[in-house]
Amino acid sequence: MNGDKDLESRQLQVKLQAITADIRTLADSHQGNTLALLSLLRALEHSHREIRENLFQASLPDNRQALYSLLRDIEETGGWPYIDRMKLQLLLCNLLLEAEPDEVLTTDVSKEG
Repeated sequence: MNGDKDLESRQLQVKLQAITADIRTLADSHQGNTLALLSLLRALEHSHREIRENLFQASLPDNRQALYSLLRDIEETGGWPYIDRMKLQLLLCNLLLEAEPDEVLTTDVSKEG
């Protein structure tokens, strides 16, 4: 029985690696295309939310022993999955840092006058 679970786990890992490679190839093929990459990130976030809400939550354990086992496994295998969002403020700071120093000074001076 445990051998079946190990085989299933290995097969899942192989499939996940293939999917991850496909996603990376897709992202690389759109390097520099902000809107395409944003669309990819949105699709990944949507898939994450859909799996979490429709499948994962329904599969959660219904007793303490199974819950403990799940939490221990989560801790041992890399923690809770999370899709980080870039904060708008960080995006604006990055844009400011990339701007020419003269542009920033001109913008600041024009605001004062």
